[in-house]
Amino acid sequence: MDISALRSAHPDHWSKAAAIRTLTLDAIRAANSGHSGMPMGMADVATVLFEKHLKFDASAPNWPDRDRFILSAGHGSMLLYSLLHLTGYKDMTLEEIKNFRQWGAKTAGHPEYGHAEGIETTTGPLGQGIANAVGFAMAEEILRGQYGKKIVDHHTYVIAGDGCLMEGISQEALGLAGRHELSKLIVFWDNNNITIDGTVDLSCRIDQVQRFKSANWHVQEIDGHDPEAIDAAIVAAKKAGKPSMIACKTHIALGSAAQDTSKGHGALTDEKLIADTKEAYGWTYGPFEIPADIKSAWEAIGSRGAADRAEWEERLGSISERKQAEFARIFDRDAPKRLAPTIRALKKQMSEEQPKLATRASSEKVLEVVNPIMSDTVGGSADLTGSNNTKTGDMGIFDTDNRKGRYVYWGIREHGMAAAMNGMALHGGIRPYGGTFMAFTDYARPAMRLAALMQIPSVFVMTHDSIGLGEDGPTHQPVEHVAISRATPNTYVFRPADTIETAESWEIALTAKQTPSVLSLTRQGVPTVRTKHTTKNLTAQGGYVLADSEGKRQAILIATGSEVSIALAARDLLQAEGIGTRVVSMPCMELFDAQDEAYRKRVLPAGPVRVGIEAGVRDGGWDKYLLGNRGREQKQAFVGMESFGASAPANVLYEKFGITAEAVAEKVKALLG
Repeated sequence: MDISALRSAHPDHWSKAAAIRTLTLDAIRAANSGHSGMPMGMADVATVLFEKHLKFDASAPNWPDRDRFILSAGHGSMLLYSLLHLTGYKDMTLEEIKNFRQWGAKTAGHPEYGHAEGIETTTGPLGQGIANAVGFAMAEEILRGQYGKKIVDHHTYVIAGDGCLMEGISQEALGLAGRHELSKLIVFWDNNNITIDGTVDLSCRIDQVQRFKSANWHVQEIDGHDPEAIDAAIVAAKKAGKPSMIACKTHIALGSAAQDTSKGHGALTDEKLIADTKEAYGWTYGPFEIPADIKSAWEAIGSRGAADRAEWEERLGSISERKQAEFARIFDRDAPKRLAPTIRALKKQMSEEQPKLATRASSEKVLEVVNPIMSDTVGGSADLTGSNNTKTGDMGIFDTDNRKGRYVYWGIREHGMAAAMNGMALHGGIRPYGGTFMAFTDYARPAMRLAALMQIPSVFVMTHDSIGLGEDGPTHQPVEHVAISRATPNTYVFRPADTIETAESWEIALTAKQTPSVLSLTRQGVPTVRTKHTTKNLTAQGGYVLADSEGKRQAILIATGSEVSIALAARDLLQAEGIGTRVVSMPCMELFDAQDEAYRKRVLPAGPVRVGIEAGVRDGGWDKYLLGNRGREQKQAFVGMESFGASAPANVLYEKFGITAEAVAEKVKALLG
């Protein structure tokens, strides 16, 4: 690589790109950790993109019609931080750059959504960014269909590396994008042929160009250090009419002694190497020093979009007041005023009719009344629409000929679905929910975890939530999966007992602004247990007294979901023997834990024996209520699963595994001695 030729051919471009490279070197040296190579290799692509194409205004980072830039190769975070600082984002100061990877800094080791303006998503787990980007692009298409090009018309740009394309989620993502012809999605592949272990062909010999072409992508191959070629490729990509991948042949750790080696992937901290690299760049300035003319040129790039934003604000002001209010509502993640009364009306109807329904069917009933009044809900399923009950008649199917459609057939892509849902939520203006079987949270979990980490309200509809799904057997029976979701910070896990608790759970999920929700729903029918209508959302308390004891209280049965009706039947058996028994429904442990101590003590007073009932493993919060909250070891028990399930009808499984009213009653009597 002839650095001097690059410098002389494009001096203005070179100086701007060198600012990215030298800030990267200085920050990583100061931190003594990080990944130098990718920012050094992709600085030319990023410079051309930001200078000539990216529609953004650094003074208004959250402008809804901005282009989105996603660094899927999140280990190269200094590329993004350098760009944000250079273009003038107010909170990305030079001090933040100097404090790279330090306690309290906005410049975390990998980009963290919410730490600084301009970070569109949390990346680092490779492949997540490119899959998020599919959701960003789908959100743009849906909103453009609803509001028109005057209000929504922007691109999503991604930098992805070899590692992103090796992760399996990338196949799910690129297949979705190609199928839906997401023409506003442009991916730059940092084709540097280096991974931590060595050259890429140690572990992968896939022809990525042919791979993307086969998935209906427009593909170009360019020199990733030639600014004219980069510019021309972006121009062509914008006109392609389908998602575009630009394969950028680059040199990792460009200009350093570690160029084109695995060492160049990681932290370059040697003083002589850094000095020699800066000399090769023609960079004569001190650490963290950016000459005024170069900083000024970058800040001009950062302000270039101000005129576009002003024109957009005028166009927004020209549409009806009703549409303006709706646009503001969806981007503020506010629920419509009609949501609460709609939920209350459904609850009243269900408490009167008292149907026996699977809670997956209850969920569909809720969606049937909610989706028509919430233009921002976008639903879908990973090839289980009829089983997850996630589609309602008013939504329309999202497709190439119907961009207004709000239902997505995701195909067998649980991971890609969950990550794209996160992208929709991050884009703004969309409330995504998507369904699969609870057992397949195993496939979706990395994205579910990131939803919690990023504090975004994606809703994961997980049906067939226990051994109650029956004959499909233990591969599909999620005995441990509810516990896994409960172990994840900042996640609401709802396991509703009937249609009324399901409606209340949806109300909380659709009004949450910073917390994702997991709805754990049954395949088998369950009776209505809330037969007396209350306008109050009792599920919002997490747990509550569903049926109190008659006579002296000797036992408390705590149950969730389909096992609440078992608890009520056990109570009848115990009360018939004069054993006063309270039943506590616990649809959301996280919300119960958030209640004040006085309330929790009223629901779970000291003294009575306690039995937890759930068709899953005990791990997952149960000990807090059976042993904590003034419970005692010798006065508690759990009725649930201690093994994997089996293939048989649901009623047989419950009997064989001992999850019955009779088994619960016997546990209580044994504890009472």
